[in-house]
Amino acid sequence: MKRRLAALLAALQLLACAVSASAAEWDPTDPNDPLLWEPDLPEFDGPMPSTPRLGETEDAFSIAVSFTGDMLLASLHGKRAAGNFLDYAAKQEPEYFLQHVRPIFEADDFTVVNLENVLTDRNLTPKEKSTDPAYWFRAPAATTDILTSSGVEAVSLANNHTGDYGTAGYKDTVKAVSAAGLECGGNDRTFYLEKNGYRVAVICHGLWTEGQAGTITRRLKAAEKDSDFQVVFYHGGAEGVHTPEAWRVRASRRLIDNGADLVLGNHPHVLQPREVYKGKEIVYSLGNFCFGGSRGPENRTIIYQLILRVENGELVSAASELIPCYVHTGGRVNNYCPAPIEDEAQARRVLDFMDGKAKLPL
Repeated sequence: MKRRLAALLAALQLLACAVSASAAEWDPTDPNDPLLWEPDLPEFDGPMPSTPRLGETEDAFSIAVSFTGDMLLASLHGKRAAGNFLDYAAKQEPEYFLQHVRPIFEADDFTVVNLENVLTDRNLTPKEKSTDPAYWFRAPAATTDILTSSGVEAVSLANNHTGDYGTAGYKDTVKAVSAAGLECGGNDRTFYLEKNGYRVAVICHGLWTEGQAGTITRRLKAAEKDSDFQVVFYHGGAEGVHTPEAWRVRASRRLIDNGADLVLGNHPHVLQPREVYKGKEIVYSLGNFCFGGSRGPENRTIIYQLILRVENGELVSAASELIPCYVHTGGRVNNYCPAPIEDEAQARRVLDFMDGKAKLPL
């Protein structure tokens, strides 16, 4: 296992750290990536455990981890208006939003999502933004009930909206998810999922420039010492396009070259295909999932499910399942209630798109 090699690689890692400030590793800051100043994430207090399934033993078992794209559980400026997310939240129980995917999330070992909004009960001042148009999203802290009531265990906060209300809003968000018992990751905090001693590291980070792959690589090297399998769950890329930029392809492949076992992207708000590079999967965008940022988001997404088989402490196999889903089930209007696609032809088109056999997922 990788942890067993850590001591042998220690000298090489120290050397890598010594040269990490070179021009090749330059990591420019992006004013639209608030998590580059990541404030005060809580200290890692041990991996999130899972319980064995029926028929499994401590020496022979599987680990199933579900990942989704952007979950924006909020509305613009935290204001309720007819038909927007917070209007639905005021009228529905928390279980409403993920009711159709809850069986999937509850059947796996862990579910990890990208939480793309601020959670706060305070009337905070929005952070100034240089982009035009610009958007600020927030919701009450109790919104975490949507996640905890439906089998979600962990969230990434490494995105461009958890900083919409500055450091105070970000800290409130961390406090809210932590109080709800959710694990969280960000630009300087890796979290770990563990089952029967086998540990999966989830490295959440912004990827707004090709150079930021250098920072993620350094985090990968650090995580290898404490885990057996490493997942990079990044946020970045152009919005609204179904093809990844050339620089992001290079950056994602570089992460595989430097030890990532799986690379998953989000932020474009639409699906982008996957590829197998040197035997490892890269999904360039998981798209939106439960998404309160638009009344009419593109209505196709997936749940990416990672399935690991471990025997006697060693990884025997790593596989994946892509579960095609609707972003919403409200016809032409977003009702913020995603669901698996039961229509075989529609589901097949999504899968064909993800494997590069179709130009669009719908």
